[in-house]
Amino acid sequence: MEKNLKDGWLDIPVDPTLDLFEEIAKLKLEKNAIILAHYYQDADIQEIADYTGDSLGLSRKAEQTKADMIVFAGVHFMAETAKILNPNKKVVIPDVLAGCSLSDSCPPSLFKKFKEKNPEHKVVSYINCSAEIKALSDVICTSSNAVSIVNSFSKDQPLIFAPDKNLGHYVSKKTGREMLLWDGACMVHEIFSQEKIIKLKHRYPAAKIIAHPECEEDILELADMIGSTTELLKYSQQDTSQEFIVATESGILHQMIKNSPHKTFIPAPPTNNCACNECPHMKRNTLEKIYTCMKYEIPAIEIEEELRIAAKKPIDRMLEISNRAGIQ
Repeated sequence: MEKNLKDGWLDIPVDPTLDLFEEIAKLKLEKNAIILAHYYQDADIQEIADYTGDSLGLSRKAEQTKADMIVFAGVHFMAETAKILNPNKKVVIPDVLAGCSLSDSCPPSLFKKFKEKNPEHKVVSYINCSAEIKALSDVICTSSNAVSIVNSFSKDQPLIFAPDKNLGHYVSKKTGREMLLWDGACMVHEIFSQEKIIKLKHRYPAAKIIAHPECEEDILELADMIGSTTELLKYSQQDTSQEFIVATESGILHQMIKNSPHKTFIPAPPTNNCACNECPHMKRNTLEKIYTCMKYEIPAIEIEEELRIAAKKPIDRMLEISNRAGIQ
C-alpha cells in the first residue's frame, strides 16, 4: 500500500457515489478513531471532526484521548505532536506534505548552532515547529499561553523565542522583557495588507478588527483585540459588536458564523488579489484524503523514541504551566 502514496497522500480512487460523511462515521466506530481538526481546515472537515480547536486545545485532546487511532486534520507538526504525546497510538494524517511555512523557517541544524552561541539562554519555542526544534527547547508555548509561559521564568533568565518573530515581538511587548528572537514567520499572517484593512474599516466603520499575534506589527496596531484563534472566536461571540474584520486564516470564519449567525465576519485581505487569506498547507486536506487515510491507516506518523522523549519534555512543561495558570 505504501507504493500508492503519491505527493504525500494515498493515491487510491474514491468511489464518487460514496457518502463520505457516512463512511467516515462508520470508520470512526470500526477503528475506535478520533478526528482532530484545526480551525483552519475547510468547513466540511470541521463538521466531521470530533474536536475542532487551536494548537493548545488539540494538544490537550491528543493527550487525553482514549481512541486507538488519531486522525489529524491539520498540518504535519500537529500530527507529530499528537504522536509525541501518544507513542502507542496510531496517528495518521490525510496528507503528509501538509507542512508549515513557520516550522520550515527554523531548520534544526541552524537553530542548534544559534542556541550553542547563547548557552545562558533558555529556549521557549512556539508549538508550530518540528519535533527536532521541540527537543532543543526548554518549554513549548502556543499563542494562547505564550505570555504565561514567558512569565513563568524569572526576570533575570535570558530567553530565546523561536521560531515566530512576530509572536515573539508581541510577547516581548506584553511581558516587558527582551528576548532573542529567531527570524521566522508564517506566510499566511505575513501577507495581510494594512492598506486594504484600513479601506475595509472605512467601509465598515462599526466593525472591530481582531487579529492573531502571528501578524506583523503594523496589522496588530490596527487591532481592537489580539488573540489566539480560540480567543478570537470567544471574543466574536461575547462582544456586542455586530461586525468583525478578522486577520487570521479564513477557516476560522466557519466557526464564527456558526456560533454567531446574526453577526457579520469579513476576512482581512492579503496583499495579493485574493479576497481572503488561506493556508495552502491546511487546505491540502480533503474529505477524500481523510477517508482513505482512515481506511488504510496511512500515511502514519513515526518518530524515533529518543527524539520523541526529548520533544515530549517541553510539551509536558507547557501543559503543566497552562494547567496551573488555568488556561484552557
